[in-house]
Amino acid sequence: MTSPSSASPEDTGATGPGKAPPLRPMAMPAIPPLKGAPLVLGTLALSLATFMNVLDSSIANVAIPAISGDVGVSPSQGTWVITSFGVANAISVPLTGWLTQRFGAVRLFTMSVLLFVLTSWLCGFAHSLEMLVFFRVLQGLVAGPMIPLSQTLLLASYPPAMAGVALSLWGVTTLVAPVVGPLLGGWITDNISWPWIFYINVPVGLLSAVMTWSLYRSRETPTRKLPIDTVGLSLLVLWVAALQLMLDKGKELDWFASNEIIAFAVIAVVAFAVFVVWELTDAHPVVDLRLFKRRNFAAGSISLSIAYGLFFGNVVLLPLWLQQWMGYTSTSAGLALAPVGILAIILTPIVGRKVAVWDPRKMATAAFMVFALVLWMRSKFTVETDFGHILIPTLIQGGAMAFFFIPLTTITLSGLTPDRIPAAAGLSNFVRITAGAMGTSIATTLWENRASMHHAHLTELLVQGQGTFAITVKQLQAAGMSAEQAYAQINRLIDQQAFTRAADDIFLASSFLFLSLIVLIWFTKRPAPQAGGGADAAAGAH
Repeated sequence: MTSPSSASPEDTGATGPGKAPPLRPMAMPAIPPLKGAPLVLGTLALSLATFMNVLDSSIANVAIPAISGDVGVSPSQGTWVITSFGVANAISVPLTGWLTQRFGAVRLFTMSVLLFVLTSWLCGFAHSLEMLVFFRVLQGLVAGPMIPLSQTLLLASYPPAMAGVALSLWGVTTLVAPVVGPLLGGWITDNISWPWIFYINVPVGLLSAVMTWSLYRSRETPTRKLPIDTVGLSLLVLWVAALQLMLDKGKELDWFASNEIIAFAVIAVVAFAVFVVWELTDAHPVVDLRLFKRRNFAAGSISLSIAYGLFFGNVVLLPLWLQQWMGYTSTSAGLALAPVGILAIILTPIVGRKVAVWDPRKMATAAFMVFALVLWMRSKFTVETDFGHILIPTLIQGGAMAFFFIPLTTITLSGLTPDRIPAAAGLSNFVRITAGAMGTSIATTLWENRASMHHAHLTELLVQGQGTFAITVKQLQAAGMSAEQAYAQINRLIDQQAFTRAADDIFLASSFLFLSLIVLIWFTKRPAPQAGGGADAAAGAH
């Protein structure tokens, strides 16, 4: 990273004449690394919490149809279970630094894990969509500090020379969870019931919390009382919540034909405008928007966030299509998603070592080209596509994931002084996670709209009692169906074609968007090659 002595005023976070300087992180006391059994157990405890957190963001994807059916809503409304967690999690991530200095890293991490256990149990206990979404919001809020603090505590457990090993172990945990999530979620949904995808967090979380507190309570970080930007935080919650509600409810309320949607849009725009002005003028902003003055941070975080929104939207869309229109069970849909982690697990350690040597812009370009290829392959899916052909693009996608997060994070954080990296990582993760939640809402909304259009096109030449339509009705009646049953069966077949073509449209559009994002990557400067760059990038990549 750039040395403080050579940093420009922009790098050092100077706020201009007459303004208070930003808070600096407290100096960390020299704590000896762990050894032997405590090191192994500490790594296990922190990895369990990380695994549980990452697992929870993917395990619900294949359970959405089952959850929707149980609480009496459509699958598109059921996606609120995913988006509500993502938005709440994004809001809480920038607060991690302030909360850590206020309560201490060990205490905050343990409290976050225990509260995550409690909210997980409440999610399983929920018997309506409103209750479930409310508890998922709480779960997302308390989950924010878990992943960054697990990195912090894990790095403090190992000697500096083994930082790369520590981050590799941590990285494998975050990559295995997305593989296990769909498989485990599908099996639980099919063989037990969907609440157990949340209940399984209880024993895992309790074990992690007990082990962490036992091993790390004597290694607590120093604390101090700090001011918090309550106005900025309130505005942040207001505009993000209003925007997400507008995206989630828009398709139900016919968008801007609804006064409710117009109200959400006005609140989101006004609150966002005031938020930007406030954060740029406040001495201790909840998020440091001045970071966007830096070309690498702006282009890197924007390309990473848009790409993640596209990626996550398609990750949610695929199992919905498979289960609703292709006859897949939750388990088989999970099997179709699981291979995405195989190449990611194999290639990520290589990327982590080479990102400081190779040009990360070329690595990210290769990732976006592979994502575009994968989505183009999916755009060729039909109602006749078999499991093997669905599996191939998913397997290839794992390679793109390996070359996606770490290089783009390296670009985003390059050139920053060490004291600004936590704020930059928090802000880029906030934007990325928010984009993921919004990508889900946009993808499912466009899917339904395109399906309605395709349904209209497929039926415009069908005339009741004439031609192919009449022949098909007679054949179905001859097979024992009533006229109403025959009409319903034909409509189901037309819907299957319409929703499949709509999914293909989303996949194809996403493919072209990935290619267009390559241009944005090349607006950045190449980070200076340096030892340890891969570790820094890995630390901020999740």
